Amino acid sequence: MRDVAIVGAGQTPYGDHPEAGIKELFASAFGAMADSVDRGFDATALDAAYVGSLGVGGSQLGITGASLTSHLGLTGLPVQRVENACASGGFALLDAVHAVGSGASDAVLAAGVEKMLDLSGDRSKYWLGVSGDTEYERLAGMTFAGVYAIAARRYLHETDAEREHLSRVAVKNHENGAVNPKAQFQREVSLERATGAPEIAAPLNLYDACPTTDGAACALVVPADEAREYTDDPVYVTGFGGGSDHLALHDRETITSLSAVREAAEAAYDRADKTPEDVDFAEVHDCFTIAELLAYEDLGFADRGEGWRLIAEGRTRRDGDLPVNTSGGLKAKGHPLGATGIGQVVEVFDQLRGDAGDRQVDGDVALSHNVGGSGGAATVFIYEVDA
Repeated sequence: MRDVAIVGAGQTPYGDHPEAGIKELFASAFGAMADSVDRGFDATALDAAYVGSLGVGGSQLGITGASLTSHLGLTGLPVQRVENACASGGFALLDAVHAVGSGASDAVLAAGVEKMLDLSGDRSKYWLGVSGDTEYERLAGMTFAGVYAIAARRYLHETDAEREHLSRVAVKNHENGAVNPKAQFQREVSLERATGAPEIAAPLNLYDACPTTDGAACALVVPADEAREYTDDPVYVTGFGGGSDHLALHDRETITSLSAVREAAEAAYDRADKTPEDVDFAEVHDCFTIAELLAYEDLGFADRGEGWRLIAEGRTRRDGDLPVNTSGGLKAKGHPLGATGIGQVVEVFDQLRGDAGDRQVDGDVALSHNVGGSGGAATVFIYEVDA
């Protein structure tokens, strides 16, 4: 395969957008992406587009991609919606990387969009629930908070982690979100408040869960050897991988580790010829705080059962040796389902190019990790400024 690079990336602010539909959100993100391409960008040069979306609450379940690109005047462009629940954006990027890397395309849009906050409470729960096991777990009344609560309870039982370590993830990510102008929650949260929040599914409380969100994000993928035609500062995608697993917890070998993530990470590290120790910072899928602790281990940043030590020692804070979720993560930046994986790309792109403002950290090698549902699908990408 050819090497590939990202030469533009942009997103909407995440949050509540009552004035905008998915077309307007998509157009805003596309404009932000185009503005980030230093030498300009002709949209007619696009060969294809992949748009991640769970289905925007059913409002545009069919032919979502064409409804969005045609709004920009890009009729005739081959475009398809990519659905893998919360990992839809990550798989849209994976498809774009494959298309460019294979030589089939020379300029591909990877995008994601979701509009969740105009749904009623019951409808929102339904559209979140369809990403879980509908044959057993949903019929038994299981929610996503319940699924991750089971994992958290088991993790606290198997390891020396304490309940407070979950809350420390929330505190850290809110600190980062507070200095991200695109974040849904731009405010810090004290440890006392995070630990004392109302319980939603023991042992998880309100501050252990990410919000539902409106938002969109876009990234432009091109061959690496053409990247400097667009910018002097491309971001190279040197490693990538995807994985899958059973949807239902009762079908898995363990509920405190995600095999889909381990498979995706192994493929990404192998392709990039990197190890976890080479990663300078990461954006991980913290839909619940326990998910971030499990990611530390599944991505190889910590040994099995030892991930909690990274948060306890402050190593994943912005001033630590392995900053994680400098954007605020899903927890504070927000989680517009299909857009989340591409939103992670935007943060990596800005960080590696030195454009992250008050969130800026040092590093030349970054990782992003996007998970669908409770671990049924996952992608991992490695990015570098020098390839």
